[in-house]
Amino acid sequence: MYKHILLIAGVVLTLVSCSSDKDETQNEAELNSAAIIGTWDATELEIDNETASDDVKFRKQILDFLTEENCFIITLQFNEDLTASASNSVNYIEVNATATGLDIPCPTESDTNASTYTFDGETVTTIDENGEEVAIGVTIEGNVMTLDASDLDIPNFSEDGQLIFVKR
Repeated sequence: MYKHILLIAGVVLTLVSCSSDKDETQNEAELNSAAIIGTWDATELEIDNETASDDVKFRKQILDFLTEENCFIITLQFNEDLTASASNSVNYIEVNATATGLDIPCPTESDTNASTYTFDGETVTTIDENGEEVAIGVTIEGNVMTLDASDLDIPNFSEDGQLIFVKR
């Protein structure tokens, strides 16, 4: 009788103590994919001032100025159904010289591209309307997403550096 109780206790403990690595991996993958869902606005371009060209420094200043005015010229939207869109107003930025300095109004037009995506926690892979696959390295910490600007195909913002996005 004592042996039967020990055997049953051993079986129960074995069943209870076994965890499924698959469940843990699946939960982590679900958390990773959920972290990217939402609307993200580009708020900053981090560059190396020692090596960046004057053009890149000027683009950074424009982005900083517009962000301070709550004008977001690059916005990414990731949906639960694995569709995504990118809206960018870079081609519509106007820089006007005034008596008091430069005036940069918030663009009212933008170009929007739709795609599908996958996200594994480190890389967003999109398929554009031409069927081309683009892989972009991404780091997400809370409501801040960082990605390599060189991975993007955004005119004037595709140089080396990090684009910082903030989730709405």
